[in-house]
This record gives sequence, structure tokens and C-alpha cells, in this order.
Amino acid sequence: MKTTVEIADSLLEAARREAVRARTTVRALIELGLRRVLEERKKSQPFRLRRVTFQGQGLQPPLRDGDWEAVRQRAYEGRGT
Repeated sequence: MKTTVEIADSLLEAARREAVRARTTVRALIELGLRRVLEERKKSQPFRLRRVTFQGQGLQPPLRDGDWEAVRQRAYEGRGT
């Protein structure tokens, strides 16, 4: 399948030099790189945020029934914003 991608000039030039050195094509280098990245990502575990609690009672009473803007203002209180 044909496709068009934009590659930085310097990267393409380096790929061309490497292709000549390795007696292959830029296409083969691109395919090899994509295969390696896809395989690496397939092996890696998805990110999972660990569960953290502070054993509290939830939000403080003034914020419990407030909206997100009230929570945000409280979080940035005294920080110049």
C-alpha cells in the first residue's frame, strides 16, 4: 500500500545514508522501525494508576456540594492564580 508521510529533512537524509550503507532501502528501514515500535508497545503493560487513599471523609464540607470551579479555586488558593 502506498502512503505519504512527512519526515524531517535531516531524518530522511540520515535514513538515506543508512540505507546506502546497509545496502537496503529507506522503505525497508521505515518498515523495520515501525515493526520494532509496534512490537515493543505490544509487549509493554498498559499504564495503571495505583489506588491511593488518605482514609479521610472525602471532600471538606465547604467543597462537598460545590462545583469543580470551587475545588479548583481552593487548590490554587495562595498561589497567585
